This record gives sequence, structure tokens and C-alpha cells, in this order.
Amino acid sequence: MPDSNRWQGTNRVIQLREAGYSYGERALFRGVDLEMASGSFHFLTGPSGVGKSTFLKLCYGDLRPTEGDVTLFGSSLHDMDRDDLAAARRKIGVVHQDCQFLDHLSVEENIGLPLAVAEQDQFKSQANLKELIGWVGLAHRANALPPELSGGERQRAALARAVIMSPDIILADEPTGNVDWEMSQKLLTLLVELNRMGKTVLVVTHDLQLIRAAKSQVQARVLRISDRQLQLAGADL
Repeated sequence: MPDSNRWQGTNRVIQLREAGYSYGERALFRGVDLEMASGSFHFLTGPSGVGKSTFLKLCYGDLRPTEGDVTLFGSSLHDMDRDDLAAARRKIGVVHQDCQFLDHLSVEENIGLPLAVAEQDQFKSQANLKELIGWVGLAHRANALPPELSGGERQRAALARAVIMSPDIILADEPTGNVDWEMSQKLLTLLVELNRMGKTVLVVTHDLQLIRAAKSQVQARVLRISDRQLQLAGADL
């Protein structure tokens, strides 16, 4: 990996050291060295099938590396038990490529599910929930059911659910993959705003146009998985 001196002096929330992942004898990537600083913004790109989603899963502990090491908030995945991993994941919000909702619950109820699970203070939680729904532009859809939502509305709801617990890290897997350009811009704006609030953001995307648009809004590293290696993308993006 290229020199990361630009991030020196800041806290590392995710680190990969000689990390790799293989399915049987097939190596997706190996030898990855990366430090993600608190408050940094990263894009990860590359062709389909190179392991972008797998890489993301390593970053929130859904998978453990088959070689090397990944640390979350200073703790190695290899040393973390179920409780340790659960505690780390409470600091990480994930927007999945195929966002799943409970169709019998309203948008507001789906977004608020993490609060109910965590048994947060009900009065404070409801106030925060309504503010968040307004922030992602879904106040008028709060009582709608998930099947009634457009693709863009589903992605904004997924983002809201990912950040409802105020995580330190936001990981988004192709958040604009199923929406038009206008909605892609709106989702990017929300992610940039989260980064300006101090959140670490990693966006997996194949949309180079989105990355180019982001350059005027946020200082970000653009990474690419190619030939089983993680590389810093060139100036051609």
C-alpha cells in the first residue's frame, strides 16, 4: 500500500496487516496493509467478483481473514470472542447492498429497530428517530411499509437504520447501485455530512462517476482491488 503519512497522528479504527481472504484454494486478495483513521473517508472500487463485499465484511468482523490480521478499535479479530465482536459492531453501521426490512413494520419502526433491541430511553429515542428520518428526507414516508418505497427511499431508510445508534464507522456496500443519478447525489451528500460529523466512512462502489463527483465535496482515498491486491487508485478517476 502507498504511504499513509497523511493520516499520521490520528486514531486508527480499522487496520489490516498482511490480510488476505481465500475461499478454499481461490485467493480473492492477500497481503493487504491498510489503516483507516477516525474521521477519514474511503472509496473502494474494482470489477465485480474481486472481493469488494468480502473486504467490507472483514471490516466489521462478519468474516475473519484467512491470513494476516484485522483489528477493530485496536483489538484483533482473531482474539475477539462473540461478546467482544458484538461490542465492536455497535460502533459500526453497515448499509448492505441488498437492504432487508420487515415488511409488516413501517419505515419508522424498521429504522428504530436497533433502538428497541438496545432498550434505549424511549422518549429520547423517539425524538432522535424523528430527527433522523427527517434528515434523510423520509418524514413524509415514516408510516409507509417497505414494499411501498422506491429504490432510493429504501437506500435512505437503510442509511438511517445504520446510523441510528450513532456509530463511529459507516460501511456502505454499493449504496447507489439501484438508484438514479439524482438519488446517488443525495445519498453521497448524506455520507459526506456524516463524515463531516467525524464519522469514518468506507463506500464500496463500481460507480466511478460518483467518485469523481465526491472529489469536490470530501477529501477521500480511492482504493481499488486488482490482481488480488489493494491499490491506491490513480488520478485517472
